[in-house]
Amino acid sequence: MKMIQQLKEAWKLEDLRKRMRFMLLAFSIFMVGRMVPLAQIDAGALQDRIGTDDLLGILNMFSGGAMRKMSIFALGVMPYINASIMFQLLTVAVPSLKKKAQEGEHGRQEIAKWTRLLTVALALFQSYGFTMLLQSLGAGAGLSAWGRLEVMLTLTAGSMFLLWLGEQLTEHGIGNGVSLIIFVGIMSELPSQIWNTFKLAMEGGTSFFSVFLLLLLLVLTVVMCIVIQQGERQIRVQYARRVVGTRMMGGASTHLPIKVNSAGVMPIIFAISVVLFPQTIMRFAPVQQDWWIAVRNFVDAWLTPSTSRTGWFALLLYFGLVVAFTYFYTAVTHDPAEISDNLKKNGGQIKGIRAGAETTRYIDRVLTRVTFAGALFLGLIALMQYLVPWITGVQTFSLVGGTSLLIVVGVALDTMQQIDAHLLMRQYKGFID
Repeated sequence: MKMIQQLKEAWKLEDLRKRMRFMLLAFSIFMVGRMVPLAQIDAGALQDRIGTDDLLGILNMFSGGAMRKMSIFALGVMPYINASIMFQLLTVAVPSLKKKAQEGEHGRQEIAKWTRLLTVALALFQSYGFTMLLQSLGAGAGLSAWGRLEVMLTLTAGSMFLLWLGEQLTEHGIGNGVSLIIFVGIMSELPSQIWNTFKLAMEGGTSFFSVFLLLLLLVLTVVMCIVIQQGERQIRVQYARRVVGTRMMGGASTHLPIKVNSAGVMPIIFAISVVLFPQTIMRFAPVQQDWWIAVRNFVDAWLTPSTSRTGWFALLLYFGLVVAFTYFYTAVTHDPAEISDNLKKNGGQIKGIRAGAETTRYIDRVLTRVTFAGALFLGLIALMQYLVPWITGVQTFSLVGGTSLLIVVGVALDTMQQIDAHLLMRQYKGFID
């Protein structure tokens, strides 16, 4: 009731009301666009495969269910996500890009422009592979060379339109636009999954105890996601007094926050991309020789995460990659030496720790220990999307665990916090006290 009251207060503010209206308009455009089908493509050939195929399931999730309907938004924002990840890693590895990113707004705009250009190239490449995959599955049988080009250009245009819509949402709405589009796509699939689960229980396909257990696991997982996402280790920092002009500055005590899960959902995306990369190559390459089919069957058996005898190897590999990529991504985005230098430049010092190399070692030690908890959590969440259906026997509900749940929780928290900030600026009480 308190949150509803705060939403009413937010709706009374002209600026927030305009932003909320724009969000609803953008969501409506996305929901209509995901219903527009691709020409010459048989959507029925993929309906059953998406529920059992990990590669197609991941692509369908990031497209907001548009792939299941074979719509013009079937690629979703996946090309932009891949391009953003590439530039994020290159910014750390390439000194010239790192310098460009530190130039302020102008540098960020330049990198954003290069990211869009790379998004177009990746969208064309992925649309070609997707077209080849459709033909191998029989969904695009009979496509001519011109027909394949038409599908490629349509998918690329749809992906770039979603990128533009996401940027407009970021500017005129509330929160990160691209993340909101993925969020709406995931949530739009939720009503049908709930109905299918309820229908399965009513028809005797599963017990109500299994449904209750599924609901309990969902609630516990969401609570743990919120706790870990919001959890942080606070390092106390004391700033020395100094004279700036005619004023005395500093002397304050504050905290340096180290988040438990500073990597977000990126390690899971990295890990599932590595695990599914061999399958992607096998599916996209139109080779039908016996030896190639034998290799494809071996890859499907041993590198497809599942609860089968051979699938457990892929699950353990997946868990290990999530943990490793969590440490890798945290090391890329958090440099203890840079944090130590910034503290030293601003006259800050960690209480009881000498400035310089000793501070760097202390921050590195704290970051390593805190990241360990976040890495184990992400690894467990990644496995839950495979373990929960095996434990409960319910195959019709896929939101428990995995990338989709982290995205839903993360985007919801971020949007609530931004609405909260808007309310607090106008002296209203926010959602989070």
